[in-house]
Amino acid sequence: MNSLTTKNQTGELGHWPPLRAAPLLAAMAFLIVLPQRSYGCATCGCTLSADAAMGYSAIPGWRLSIEYDYIDQNQLRSGTQAVSGVPPGNELEHETVNQYVTAGLSYSPNSSWNLLLLMPYVIRSHSTYGTYDPTQPLPELSRSFSSSIGDARLIASYQGFLPTHNLGVQLGVKLPTGQYGTAVDFYSGPNAGAPLDASLQPGTGSTDLIVGAYYYQAISQDFDAFVNGLFQAAVKHKMDQPGNDFRPGNTTTVSFGLRYEANPHWVPQLQINLLHKERDTGALADVQSTAGNVAYISPGITAQLAASLHVFAFAQLPVYSNLYGFQLFPRWTASAGVTYAF
Repeated sequence: MNSLTTKNQTGELGHWPPLRAAPLLAAMAFLIVLPQRSYGCATCGCTLSADAAMGYSAIPGWRLSIEYDYIDQNQLRSGTQAVSGVPPGNELEHETVNQYVTAGLSYSPNSSWNLLLLMPYVIRSHSTYGTYDPTQPLPELSRSFSSSIGDARLIASYQGFLPTHNLGVQLGVKLPTGQYGTAVDFYSGPNAGAPLDASLQPGTGSTDLIVGAYYYQAISQDFDAFVNGLFQAAVKHKMDQPGNDFRPGNTTTVSFGLRYEANPHWVPQLQINLLHKERDTGALADVQSTAGNVAYISPGITAQLAASLHVFAFAQLPVYSNLYGFQLFPRWTASAGVTYAF
């Protein structure tokens, strides 16, 4: 292969001279979540970099993307280990199943700038036994379900610093477009009618600042490498009254990996995704069980179905977690997406 073959976040192919990496468009998925897609599910994920999954390009135009993420938090963990229960007085959660369908629309007027809008639809079921009391038998599970729009993100990217266009920065904002606070209630069990935890609502009620940077480079004839980082922090939150306040914890994600480009129609790749999340704060927050550090290894593949149509599929396997308090954590996650350039 005599030239570096790259794809933008919609999968449109572009060819560049040897060892000159194409610029990044919109860089990290947040997405996630992204979030990192910060979906209000404690310290779980998804942390996959969807832009790295699809590759990078500087081709101007419009792109449409749809991504699906599945995260089943069914393992109770504390610190670095799985646990079988919680101490008396702590909440004993059972399971949280998160599904996210995220629509993305991006526009690149030229090779240096990109504007990306991400709108997630959040489907979440949650069940808990409530506060654990060893002197009593386990109560019936309290269950909740929500299905609604989540928090939108608007991200601007600039990658015109170097002639090779392989170094860029991002600045963006997350908007409180999803239901938040006490909008979703439990529908069954002892907690029926009571509001779900603020961290498990479809939205956080906060306006967040997003800052990121990324770098991409060919390292051999067939292999490309990337690294990117993203920081997100709430700068304004709607729930700010004493006794009725909630602020999601800051998140930092770093992803790096390799893409094998010998065949541009089938691109296997491997990512390492790292996440650090600080504690949620406020009277409605679970301050003790919403922070930690996690690492995933994420194998996947991207396929070209047509000139402007690409798909990708990834699995995320947790290889390390150090969680504060007691949290439900996934044994694996899955992501798939399709992109179309027009």
